[in-house]
Amino acid sequence: MKIAFTGAHRVGKTTLAEKIHALAPEFLFIPEPYRELLEEGHLFSETPSTEDFSMQLDRALENVEIDELDVLFDRSPLDLLAYIHIIGGAEASRKYYLQVKETMDEIDLLVFVPVEKHDVIGCPESEFPKLRRQVNELLEEWIDAFDLDTITVSGTLAEREKQVIEAILRFD
Repeated sequence: MKIAFTGAHRVGKTTLAEKIHALAPEFLFIPEPYRELLEEGHLFSETPSTEDFSMQLDRALENVEIDELDVLFDRSPLDLLAYIHIIGGAEASRKYYLQVKETMDEIDLLVFVPVEKHDVIGCPESEFPKLRRQVNELLEEWIDAFDLDTITVSGTLAEREKQVIEAILRFD
């Protein structure tokens, strides 16, 4: 089963994905492309750019194609497409849209971690809160358009964890 965690930055995707991995260590855990590329020595610009997100998207697309049965992805290609769309406009994201749509068909379960009405984590000005809100709103729109088996989690980490585990068990 391939499970991808999706959402804007600073919503708790990584924390939740790592918690699920601790509970289901038989799953291969793929960190978000940003972390992979940092570890490889890539230096990202201080202000988010379409080039940086395009590089991350290329990596995410490669990652989803992995030949493993049980995988947890700490970010989905859909997130990165949303960042490219918000920062670079529709034209910048258009060239990736079909490829992302095809690749997302490989995902069995999409776990959407939205910005909640009562913001659980918060986003300081230095972390681009406006970009975060815009990506969150776009993902809410796009998730329906991509017609994927999706759950939207909310609440505390324990509540989110329970929602994901219940969704996984429904697949078995």
